[in-house]
Amino acid sequence: MSSIDPIPDTRRQRRILTVLVVSAVLIWIDSTVLGIALERLADPVDGLGATPGQLQWAIGIYSLLFATALFLAGALGDRYGHRTVLMLGLLIFGIASAWAAWATGPTALILARATMGLGGALIMPPSMAIIGWTFPPQRRAAAIAVWGSSAGVGVAVGPVLGGLLIDHFWWGSVFTINLPIVAFGLIGAALVLPNPRSPERRRLDPIGLSLSTLGLLGVSYGLIEGGHQGGWDRWQVWASIVAGVVLLAGFIVSEWREERPSFDPRLFRDRRFAAGNFTLSVVFLTLTGQSFYLAFYYQGARGMSALSAGLMSLPAAIGVIIGSQLGARLAARFGVAKVSGTAVLVLAACFGLNLLYDVNTSLVWLGLVGGIVGLSIGMTTAPTTAAIMATLPLDRMGAGSAVNNALRQVGSVLGVAVLGTVVSSTYQDRIAPSLAGLPPAAGTSAETTRHAAIALGRPDLIQHANDAFIHAMHVAAAVVGAIVLTGAIVLILAFRTPKPPHSPDPTNPHPLNARVAP
Repeated sequence: MSSIDPIPDTRRQRRILTVLVVSAVLIWIDSTVLGIALERLADPVDGLGATPGQLQWAIGIYSLLFATALFLAGALGDRYGHRTVLMLGLLIFGIASAWAAWATGPTALILARATMGLGGALIMPPSMAIIGWTFPPQRRAAAIAVWGSSAGVGVAVGPVLGGLLIDHFWWGSVFTINLPIVAFGLIGAALVLPNPRSPERRRLDPIGLSLSTLGLLGVSYGLIEGGHQGGWDRWQVWASIVAGVVLLAGFIVSEWREERPSFDPRLFRDRRFAAGNFTLSVVFLTLTGQSFYLAFYYQGARGMSALSAGLMSLPAAIGVIIGSQLGARLAARFGVAKVSGTAVLVLAACFGLNLLYDVNTSLVWLGLVGGIVGLSIGMTTAPTTAAIMATLPLDRMGAGSAVNNALRQVGSVLGVAVLGTVVSSTYQDRIAPSLAGLPPAAGTSAETTRHAAIALGRPDLIQHANDAFIHAMHVAAAVVGAIVLTGAIVLILAFRTPKPPHSPDPTNPHPLNARVAP
């Protein structure tokens, strides 16, 4: 075992960061590209005829497996080397992308997306850990900001390329975007990346993985199925939610008792670590939830093409890229509370503006608000992530990044489950009086109502469907605005006073000790 310092060669640092950014772009592309295909997937003729619940699962299962497998990824990286795990994740991601592209039904698509989530989970923690081992402390925050800007690149590239492909090819073509990126990532990782590993190998924790996965599945099932079936009073729905909460509580208890847990709840004793992760989870909840209902707003209510809807995501993507860089610089000068806290307050105000949207709202205004949303997210994510990681000693960065990224994905899961369900259940209640004499299935979603209206020659029903959907979107925006406001308050309170420099862990006086596999 040898002591190793961060890599001093700045040119090699840039090459390493490039490979890591490309790998992260892959994850972000897949987090957004499916949204542009939702309207087509719901089409019973040109798509898979997927129900709203199945579409929520197709999006949510990716984040769910991503969140739970992150714990496994951190332990595997410590044990076998972070480059090794990252390359395994890229390989799984590529195979699952091909599976999703040629899926023959909603169930096959959901399973392929779950596998993609597993692959993505094996990419993210190794990336953060390799940054920690590569860059010295004075350059680490800037490197994380650059890496974080990959979110904006993915958000920009995914919907635009996805829309272009859907307008000219079949819906599954959106997943073929991933294949050349996977090839580049595998080659770059093999040639450029170091393979750091922790001197202390954590166990793989199959019990924790099972409890967390089943717990999130239970909660998600109850939220999604209860809202879409209109049966919140059914015992199966509440039993699923209660069982999920109990399993998640058991997961926390089991991890707390472990000496070297995959998900270390003891890290939350630091109020900044806890508050920062809570706020980032809220931000990702809103990002995923809003993306879900905006996809149907643009292509369904407004009748835009997939490419046009994809182009509407560009202002937000550009905002994330600019905000990541600007936020890191401003936070270094003024602090996380003033910069990121203000950004989250602005984000909450933007959701308040969503209440003014209708089918004729100016696209320029929508793009402006989207750009401010992206800027706010970028100015929150990069500085807060850097501040969270700064609370950890170097040898705990693998575990800390796993917790950080897992909670982001949990936020994404809940965003789809909660906000998707709010939109669906509110729409069904609102449209019901207009469906007298029609089968109940006609009110499942705005898409099914529009299809029924076209088949019956009732243009008035299309207008009712659009009005009901806009109302449901307003309700979801109000809910998410309140959630974001809570996140802003928590972040500002936690970071409002300066914190003394992190002191080394007395039980580990040499946190830089590690082995780098060739």
